[in-house]
Amino acid sequence: MTNFTTKELAFIEDEIRAETITAKTMNWCASQCEDQELRGKLEEMAEKHQLKIAALSQYFNRNNHIQ
Repeated sequence: MTNFTTKELAFIEDEIRAETITAKTMNWCASQCEDQELRGKLEEMAEKHQLKIAALSQYFNRNNHIQ
């Protein structure tokens, strides 16, 4: 099990926040689209970012790196 420094954890937390903002922004953009194909692509991209957030959170919660 890897122990991260405080600085490394801060970088990871920043990445999680950035992924969250990106997913929310893409979902908002999708909600503004009238073009169904573009809307679907944006929703798909947002979901990929949400899955990254879930994977990172699950990893750190499971290994007790972030409380």
